[in-house]
Amino acid sequence: MRYRVMFGVGLAVGYILGSRAGRERYEQIKRMAQRVSDSPSVQEAAGLVGARVSKVTDVAKTKVSHVAKNRLPFLQSENGVQTAKHDETGTGWPDDDRAVSPHP
Repeated sequence: MRYRVMFGVGLAVGYILGSRAGRERYEQIKRMAQRVSDSPSVQEAAGLVGARVSKVTDVAKTKVSHVAKNRLPFLQSENGVQTAKHDETGTGWPDDDRAVSPHP
């Protein structure tokens, strides 16, 4: 019960302080944020960050794809066609792995 009362008090204090600042302060903050986001230097920095993120994601995608193809036999194919080292059951596991069973 004590936490609910404290939450209610905090809500009331926030409402009172927010209403004192009023709409004018909100509009002032909004205008300032708009000016900053429209600044050429901010736009340039955003473009550079976007290009860097794009480059990093492309490299990561290539690495993940390469690792997945090496670790997951059913992804090892050339142009979507399974190579001869895979069985015909559709599982993608090599034949010699099925022949060796851990259980006698």
